[in-house]
Amino acid sequence: MISFNYQTDFELNNEKAYSKWISNVIQNENASEGDINYIFCTDDYLLKINQDYLQHDTYTDIISFDYSVGKELHGDIYISVDRVKENSLLYGESFHSELKRVMVHGVLHYCGYKDKSPEDVSLMRGKEELYMASFSEV
Repeated sequence: MISFNYQTDFELNNEKAYSKWISNVIQNENASEGDINYIFCTDDYLLKINQDYLQHDTYTDIISFDYSVGKELHGDIYISVDRVKENSLLYGESFHSELKRVMVHGVLHYCGYKDKSPEDVSLMRGKEELYMASFSEV
């Protein structure tokens, strides 16, 4: 089950559409859906998590904790709404486009995709673009 949680004033307009979209991504990646929690938060909230759990003292747009068991995906995906807004301006994208990229990025990590090497980044970006294009509000 996919759930959406808010530590900030931001809320998704159509949780059902986002949930269906992420479910389809998981199915297309030949995995099964377990409990996936999206937590939308502020920069400061995510910075504290980054410091406490990863020993990184930097802002980031996403941190995902993967509790998957085999191909059954479980995890917590923390997304800084502040960082997504800033990145959308920096990269000339709409806020919702950048938000979808980050949301699918977390799930793709659970599916086994990495982003450390240039080859991995290229594959990850291709998957992000593919799945972002499949999003539908209806």
